[in-house]
Amino acid sequence: MISSLYRFHGHGSLRYVYGNGDTARSRNATIRWVKNARRKHPRISAVVAKKIFKSAVKRNRIRRRVYEYVRLNLPRLNDVYDIVIIITTQEFYAAKPEEITQQLDKLFTEATLYKTD
Repeated sequence: MISSLYRFHGHGSLRYVYGNGDTARSRNATIRWVKNARRKHPRISAVVAKKIFKSAVKRNRIRRRVYEYVRLNLPRLNDVYDIVIIITTQEFYAAKPEEITQQLDKLFTEATLYKTD
């Protein structure tokens, strides 16, 4: 789980990212981001629609797995962003942690959100 310092509070900020953010897509997830120079820390949200899973338990499990990935990779971000990770398929629920890491690494790299060595 990530600290509340790195989470969105309220729906207005999410709407701004949805309306003005850039997008990168993969088979199981979509990432939307916008640079936020007014903040000192990035904000991240994981969104799993009821359309994907009716069960809140399954949606929350997916969110926890995404937040754990983000928590481990926060130092790799190259700037302060507002990031929304949208899960688009049920396959994400059954995926192994290595597969989730691989998919999200690919998305974040494609979006050029990580520092380059």
